[in-house]
Amino acid sequence: MSVVLKIKKLNPTAKLPNYAHPGDVGLDMCSLEDYVLEPGERRIFFVGWALEFSIGLAAIVKDKGSLPKNGGLHVLGGVYDAGYRGEYNVNLINLGSESYQIKQGDKLAQLVIFPVELVDIEEVEELSDSSRGEGRFGSTGR
Repeated sequence: MSVVLKIKKLNPTAKLPNYAHPGDVGLDMCSLEDYVLEPGERRIFFVGWALEFSIGLAAIVKDKGSLPKNGGLHVLGGVYDAGYRGEYNVNLINLGSESYQIKQGDKLAQLVIFPVELVDIEEVEELSDSSRGEGRFGSTGR
């Protein structure tokens, strides 16, 4: 299945999202700036482009595998709806114990395009029973 992803470059220095390898599902999102992210610090990094894609899809920002492992960086949030036309960004937090140097052009995160089901909301008085019920964290054991 091939989906058309329209991209508008908003900053001349921006690197457009791309797949690093054939068959990858995450499009790399790159920094527009040099920045040192301190331990415990959160920061929004704009990437210099906007997208257009079909209703029934969502663009979701996910961690780049090496950043949590090597630097303690983690993506906070990041769901983009089909109707959004503004500049995309990556909201990062440094969960590590050391500063992390980000340079212009560095990969910050991955953008994954997912098919999504749009639903009708129906308010009800009761929900049907299930084997899990109201079981929360740890309800299945360790």
